[in-house]
This record gives sequence, structure tokens and C-alpha cells, in this order.
Amino acid sequence: MTFPVSRRAAATSIALAFATPSVFADTRNDLAGSAVFITAARAPQLAADILSDTLTIDATQIAHSGAGSVIELLQRQRGIEVARNGGPGTSASVFIRGANSNQNIVLVDGVRIGSSTTGAATWSAIPLTAIDHIEIVYGPLSTLYGADAIGGVVQIFTKQGQGAPALTAAAGYGSDNTRTADASVSGATGGEHSISYAFSAGKEKSDGFSSTLPGNYSYNPDRDGYDKESAAGKVNLRLAPGHDIGALFLHSKLDAQYDSGLSSYDTRSLQKLENAALYSRNQLLPGWTSLLQYAEARDESGNFTSDLPKDRAQLNTKQTDFAWQNDIQLGADVLQLLYDHRQESVHSSSLTVLNRDRSTNSFAASYNAKRGAQLFNASIRRDNSEYGGKTTGAAGYGYSFNGQLRASASVGTSFRAPTYNELYYPGYGLLTNKPELGRNAEAGLNYNDGTTTLAARYYHNRLADLIVSVTPCPYNTTPKSSSCAYNVNHALLEGLTLEGGRKLGDFELAATVDLQDPKDETTGKRLARRSQRHANLALDYVTGALKGGMELTLSGARYDDAANKNRLGGYGLVNLYATWQFTPDWSALVRWNNVANKQYTLARFYSTAGSTVFAGLRYGYK
Repeated sequence: MTFPVSRRAAATSIALAFATPSVFADTRNDLAGSAVFITAARAPQLAADILSDTLTIDATQIAHSGAGSVIELLQRQRGIEVARNGGPGTSASVFIRGANSNQNIVLVDGVRIGSSTTGAATWSAIPLTAIDHIEIVYGPLSTLYGADAIGGVVQIFTKQGQGAPALTAAAGYGSDNTRTADASVSGATGGEHSISYAFSAGKEKSDGFSSTLPGNYSYNPDRDGYDKESAAGKVNLRLAPGHDIGALFLHSKLDAQYDSGLSSYDTRSLQKLENAALYSRNQLLPGWTSLLQYAEARDESGNFTSDLPKDRAQLNTKQTDFAWQNDIQLGADVLQLLYDHRQESVHSSSLTVLNRDRSTNSFAASYNAKRGAQLFNASIRRDNSEYGGKTTGAAGYGYSFNGQLRASASVGTSFRAPTYNELYYPGYGLLTNKPELGRNAEAGLNYNDGTTTLAARYYHNRLADLIVSVTPCPYNTTPKSSSCAYNVNHALLEGLTLEGGRKLGDFELAATVDLQDPKDETTGKRLARRSQRHANLALDYVTGALKGGMELTLSGARYDDAANKNRLGGYGLVNLYATWQFTPDWSALVRWNNVANKQYTLARFYSTAGSTVFAGLRYGYK
């Protein structure tokens, strides 16, 4: 959903986006109301020129959300479902358009994160306090980002630096003895050789609640709390007009308790995320911008079930990435050429067979064009790795009828690389496993007249060579009845997303509905932990310095297993919030989540939070 914008305003907005001190710039809103997005094209692009289905969760929404984690925040977004084994510190999964967690890519300031053994991001360790905003692109993006971008891409942007020096700080307290605090400083020196900077730090701690329910073999009625600390920073130096160098980092450590039976030992996991990147952005010619980036991401996971060395397992992933991206302006069109080299390394303290490296070399090209009311894009990519070579392609077309109504359609292919577990895990992985393949087609309508917004998007994503757990394994195993990961199934991710919003005086109403059918076509069963219907409703009221709101999240029934034998009931959650900007620099927030104290489960025999209250103060928030 976009607003019409002048050419001058568009140019100003994109220029601001290029000027920000991160590898991928942040979202900006120009005076005409049109946002600039990064993730859909790996470069600043006006919302009016984006054919992909895209969503931004901005700083204001995050501040008002009162969410205890990124998972809670994503649970309230269209096209997304989540599952979690307990409270905010426990392991979690995110399903985008029905795709598995390992069929989506997660970036932090342009740096890819995740575990090479599971193929998924460690969501619980991502610090909410460090986040400025989040961009979500729905649908396959393998032509831009390579393996695993089947369901979508989530990019998290940490706090940005611009303008005069600014200090922000916040603190809050809530149910389960939850405490949060964060602070940030940011700004830019200005001048010919401007230095822009942003640094933030945060702390979250909670006593939590029991992560399991009776019936779980690990059940323990004690509380399972967590302690999370994080720091992030960005620095950008302008060497000359059109020439910038910079660095960024993110560090997060999560110490979380979990249940492991009635043992007196305090079983816990220790998760660490560490990202760092160096980059150089150079305007080689008036229409040619080059970006060189070297990035490193670490995902370290330790589980401690006793003081014995054998019960203190460590599993670490290290990813290094070198990318050279060239954006070439050809009149109103943009040609992008990309080379990417990605290296994955795994170290396991208990399974040395997993201790190995693999690398992927990729070449990609994309072309974005605009001709009056028409938009075109096309892209192609080749990835070569130990699992073989894969070529993906995509094309899209959009037409604006009157500046308010636009129709679009696209097709694209994607793939997911087998994880280390699916290839090398003893007694489970098979070296013969191939990548999963996806073929997606979608069409959409978007309407926006400045007061009313309406959107509908249908997608049909067929997956082949789906890797599932097969019992008995078709290869020789011991024992003969054991399971293994094997390319055997086909899946279909099909659905319709409806969205609408309207301003009514001091009120603003927004609603989304997802009707989907994510199923395993080999068995005819619905994919685990995914519903056929889910929806969100939000109503905001603003008067002067006061703002209040209500949110409603609805989900249909799901199954906890691939055989569809263990049913998880549907649920509806009501949340209320209010903010008061009582001085230009100070604001207060009160949040009441799950007002009706709904008892529900996202994973069988695992707990979810009941009715909770959170209150906080913020200085410098605007």
C-alpha cells in the first residue's frame, strides 16, 4: 500500500536512505508519506516501486507493542505464525506463509544470522531493545539472497545515527518480575567528512514461568526465567561525497532456564549471537554505486544439564560472507550485479562428525524498470556449493490504474540447502540429500487513497524434494526401525492474505486475514503447527498527548505433529495499551497483554503466558 509521491520527494528520500551508516540503509518517510524499503531489492527503493508483498514494523509500533520478545512482535503480523517451547527465553519457530523456520532468511543490518545445524535463526536470542525497525518481505527471494529464502526474508535494523547528538533511555517492569532497561546515543558530526554513529545497550531479565505442562516428559513446575544482555553499534565515515566506509556490530547473550524433569540441577541454555561487518560504499560513476562488505556472524549454543563434562554440550556456527554489489542506474532503470562468497563452519563439542566447513559462491543479476504506470523486474542467480549448483529466477509486473489502485503478479523459483543435521548427523543425516526446490506464483491488488487502504494477495508455492523424517529409513541404519532425513515429500503453500485499514477522525482501524492451506501433498496432511486461518485486528485512538489501542489476534486449530493426530486448539488474544507523552522528551507506556487470560498452546505440552501487565518510561522517544 503506497502513496503517490513527487519525483523530487522520491529522490530526496532515497538519497537519505543511502546516507545512513549501515550496510543496508534504514527506512525513511518523506514528506509525501512514501516509505523507502531496502530488503525487497537489496537497495533503497520507494514503496510505490515495490512489487513484492512487504511489511515494516517501525520504531513507534515496537515501542507501543510492549512485546517481551521478537517472537511476540511477529506473532501479531499478517502471514506469520509462531511456535515456542515455553516463555520468551525458550526455542522458537517462525512460519512465513506456512514455510518452516529453516525456509526463511533472517538478516540483522544486512548480516545473515542462523545456525547451520538447524538452518534456522535463534529467535530468542535476538534483543528487542536493540531494534529500530523490522522489514519483512513475503515470498521467495532466492534470486537476491540465495539458499533458504522460500517463504520470505526478515531483516532487522538496529538503531541509526543521524542529525544532532541524541540520547534515549527506557526502563520498564512487568509481570513475572520482568525488568527491562536500554539506552542509546546517536548522531552525526556533519560537514564534508561527517561521522555518523549509533550505539545502544540493553538488559532484560525475568523470573518467567514453567516452560512445560503436565504430560511433557521434561515437566518441572518451577519457574524458567531468562537473562539477556545486548549491545549494538554503527559508525560511518564520509571520506568524500559518494564515498563512505563503516563498521557495525551486534552482541547478544541469553542465559535461559528450561525444564529437564524433576532434577535439582538448574538446567539452562546459553545462547550467543555476535555479528560484525566492515563495508565500503563508493559512487564509482554518477550512475554506478559499488558496495563491498565483509561480514561475520556467530551463533553459539550451549546446554547444561549437570556439572559433568558429558552433560555440557556446545554447538557453534560461524558464517563469513564477502559480497560485492553494484547498482547501476540506466535512466529510470536499475541494473544490479552481485558476487557473494559465504563460508559456514560448525564446531560441536560432542559430535565431531559435524565439525566441518562448506562454502557457497554466488553470482546474481537483477533489473528493475519503470515505464509510466508500469513496473517490471527480473532477476537470476547461480549458487554453487557442496550440495550442488542451483539456478533460481524471478520476474514481476505491476500496473497502476489511477495512482490509487495497483495490480501486480510475479513468479519465482527458490531452494533450501540441506542443513548439517540433514547431511551429517550420525544415524539421521544422509550425504545424498538434495536441496528442496520451490516454485511460486502470486498476484495482488493494492488500493490506497490516503484514508482507506485495501490489499489482497494470492500465492501458490509448490515445494519438491521436501526433506522430512522418514521411518524406517530407506538406507541401511542401525537399528532398522530408525528414522532419517530424506528427500521424499512434496508440499504446497497456498493462501490468500486480505488487509484493510481506515482513518476515522481520531481513530485508526487496521485488520488482516490469512486463509491458507499449508499441506504435505505426499501424505495429504497439514504441515505441523500451522493453521488454516489466522487474523489480526488493531484499533488506535489518538488525542493530544494520549494514545490508546486494542489488538486482537486470532488463530484457528493446528496440529502439533506431521501425522495430524495431536490437535492444538484455536485461540484469540486481546491486548490493550496506552501511552502518554507528558513532556516533549518523556513518555509513559502501560500494556496489558492477554486481557482475558486465555489458556492456549503454541506447542504441545509447552506453556504460554497468561494475562500480563507491563509499564515503562522512555526518555527521548519521538
